Amino acid sequence: MSKKEKLIARFLSMPSDFHYDEMVPLLGYYGFYEVKKGKTSGSRVKFENAEGVPIILHKPHPSGIMKKYQMKQVKEILGL
Repeated sequence: MSKKEKLIARFLSMPSDFHYDEMVPLLGYYGFYEVKKGKTSGSRVKFENAEGVPIILHKPHPSGIMKKYQMKQVKEILGL
């Protein structure tokens, strides 16, 4: 099982300790990239794919652990 497959499987299991630093490469696997809104965009982060489909997340701090509702939203948008 590749690193990509392991990360996707971990995400699909909806763990309570899924980290934002894991979410960024996961979205990258599905063609999403971070949109830079300026120097101080704050804790809100926007990702888009080539078709312009947006995913807007609140970057969790200080722990970096993703909230369940955020993970469900991402899962729905990705169609998983």
